[in-house]
Amino acid sequence: DMFESAELGHKVDKAAYERAVPKLREALLNAQYDLATSAKFPVIIVIGGVDGAGKGETVNLLNEWMDPRHIHTHAFPDLSDEERERPRMWRFWRALPPKGKFGILFGAWHTEPIVKRVMHEIKASELEQEIEEIVRFEKMLTDEGALLIKLWFHLSKERQRKRLKALEKDPHTRWRVTNTDWERFKLYGRFRKISEHYLRHTSTGDAPWTVIEGTDARYRSLTVGKLLLAALRERLDRKAPKNPAVRAERPQTPIDQRDVLGSLNLTKSLPKEKYDWQLEEWQGRLNQLSRDRKFRQMSVTIVFEGSDAAGKGGAIRRITGALDARQYQGIPIAAPSEEERAQPYLWRFWRHLPRRGRFSIYDRSWYGRVLVERVEGYCTKADWMRAYSEINDFEEQLVRNDTVLAKFWLQIGKEEQLKRFQLREKTSFKRFKITDEDWRNRKKWDDYQIAADDMIERTSTSVSPWTLIEANDKFHARVKVLKTLVRQIEKALDGLGKDKDL
Repeated sequence: DMFESAELGHKVDKAAYERAVPKLREALLNAQYDLATSAKFPVIIVIGGVDGAGKGETVNLLNEWMDPRHIHTHAFPDLSDEERERPRMWRFWRALPPKGKFGILFGAWHTEPIVKRVMHEIKASELEQEIEEIVRFEKMLTDEGALLIKLWFHLSKERQRKRLKALEKDPHTRWRVTNTDWERFKLYGRFRKISEHYLRHTSTGDAPWTVIEGTDARYRSLTVGKLLLAALRERLDRKAPKNPAVRAERPQTPIDQRDVLGSLNLTKSLPKEKYDWQLEEWQGRLNQLSRDRKFRQMSVTIVFEGSDAAGKGGAIRRITGALDARQYQGIPIAAPSEEERAQPYLWRFWRHLPRRGRFSIYDRSWYGRVLVERVEGYCTKADWMRAYSEINDFEEQLVRNDTVLAKFWLQIGKEEQLKRFQLREKTSFKRFKITDEDWRNRKKWDDYQIAADDMIERTSTSVSPWTLIEANDKFHARVKVLKTLVRQIEKALDGLGKDKDL
């Protein structure tokens, strides 16, 4: 029983506490300012545990002992309508602190799975699935450099009963005890069993749980302060490796030895007269689907990637031309801003996810890590290699949340690209579409093709497959995009309310 050591009745006398606190507070403040100055990494403090064990008091104490200007404190009450319409983790993604800051997450991603399992709202197998997803999510955070500190505050059943009664008796603290607290107290044994199972399976080398006895406030406070200080100082004082990972690495051949793009038939075309009526037909069907009453129960995320000048913008305009402008958001992706660089890589894409009944259209996307960042050496091999699994996890969450995820790769030949580049330079109203960077990227055509082959091979899954678009002929490409999107939405509407076998 991992809770036994937190039921021993640890205490700290008042004199010892008052001697220790000033030095501890000074050291914590110094470490906090060192972190703010260096902005090396974010600190994420997850607070969980038994009702009445001092979780709220600890959160308040940390804000008192340190500079609250550098602390983002978040509690997670019942889901709002905005949160309910997006993946479960969305509310936590938004709460992550940037580098150089602290984030205190009071009742984070662990609370809902534990409570639902205790209340028999999910099966044991569903809890295991939640645990696996959370372990992968926390690994992503630590791989991105976050210092993740997870604190679980514990009380024995008898001490919890006494604590709740004492809080309820005092007029100044009575508000802290609710009917829900007493209802959960009746299920103490089940909460304890399931919480221990959860903690054991989510306590990892990079993100371990620390169980803290919550009976004595002075013991609890000193334990938290010393643990936080030790973790902070160890990370701040850690020396950078002498031989940092080599960033630039030119792709030689696809990892899985598959030439996916080379097998496409780029001669496919569609005559202008057929294009005109097919475009009207498929745009009309898309418009009707977007106005279907059941469409309000789902959302659509569309990802466009492909060769430069492959016609992504034109395809996007044929989609938006069929929609009410209030229903969609176009998201062009460029180099990350300073704000975005201070967060986990996927953060800037998480925040644009659509609500139910709406579309988000990404012109370039989270696949930049395994394409441009890989080819140009903007990240290490370890970064882009682990990105495949992180992206697959992210996309699976979208699909499970009734999101239609349509991913299009538009492919043109190298000679066709050259013709389009030259035409853009000669056409005055298209000159903005061609830049020096486009010409530089063209010199690395083979490298980008290899990276794209790897990306498609490793991220085209049963729940979020890639659709490869032969785009030498723009008419063919635009109609294929519309057809594919319409059929995916139709399939999703038919499947609403049915169990998803992922």
